[in-house]
Amino acid sequence: MKIDDCILLPQEKTALRLRALYAEAGFQPYRMGKFEEYELYARNKEFLASDRILTFTDVSGKLMALKPDVTLSVIKNTEPQPGPAQKLYYHETVYRVPKGGMGFREMTQVGLECIGGVTEADEAQVIALACGSLRLISENCVLDLSHFGLVQSLMDEAGLTGEAAAAALTCLNDKNAHGLGEVCAAAGVPAEAAARLAALITVYGPPAQALPRLGAALGARPALEALSRVAAAVPAPLKDVLSIDLSVPGNLKYYSGVAFKGYVRGVPGYVLSGGRYDHLMRRLRKTGSALGFAVYLNALEGLPAKED
Repeated sequence: MKIDDCILLPQEKTALRLRALYAEAGFQPYRMGKFEEYELYARNKEFLASDRILTFTDVSGKLMALKPDVTLSVIKNTEPQPGPAQKLYYHETVYRVPKGGMGFREMTQVGLECIGGVTEADEAQVIALACGSLRLISENCVLDLSHFGLVQSLMDEAGLTGEAAAAALTCLNDKNAHGLGEVCAAAGVPAEAAARLAALITVYGPPAQALPRLGAALGARPALEALSRVAAAVPAPLKDVLSIDLSVPGNLKYYSGVAFKGYVRGVPGYVLSGGRYDHLMRRLRKTGSALGFAVYLNALEGLPAKED
């Protein structure tokens, strides 16, 4: 029986199109349960979007949690294999208290993960798929691309640690150049190191414009060169979606390399988030690397599905 897609809700149409995009790119479907042992999330709260977790006790007396995060669960239940990275995609529901929310909500995500021997070619493919995902939602879209390895190296050169590093990162995320200058001055950061950090705020835009300016401001750096190679590998039809923005919000304990946020016109916040999170792999005692992103379908409520 053929099903008329006219009966599908906009979010359902978007989810099916995203899943088809990832399957066509060689990713395999991955299914997981709705809950995990609470201990998994309790031990790794710093990697979660919210530390509030919905729990229950099962019949054996074990404390369980309704899944607040997909990536933790995927990594926990996947063993990296020798050779190419495992490429998986999912369509799952998580249970969180949204930022500024007063209660738990079911939040639907469609996303993908590369786990194991992640290469720069895999990074370029994932970033291209993130751009393609946004294009499936709207023509008016942008993917802001950062590199947390570069951000961390500049923080280290400036000698920022502890509360000063946290304050500087908040200023970066808020694009608050004045505040960043005050943090650096209070911490005694040398002028040259402070200027390099300020470039993370003031230099942004299309890769062809932003990357040469960053090179001039920061000098030759392996992380910047890697970012340039990955951006150059994104297919031409998707390059206009991509923007370099090293003030992309994120957790330095979570992300270890490229990180990105995706936006579409008509939605006030980001609708896609992802990056490379080797730190999380080490935390869960896994070998290899990990890279992925999620599209937050709940953020698209009220936005009509893009017509073919």
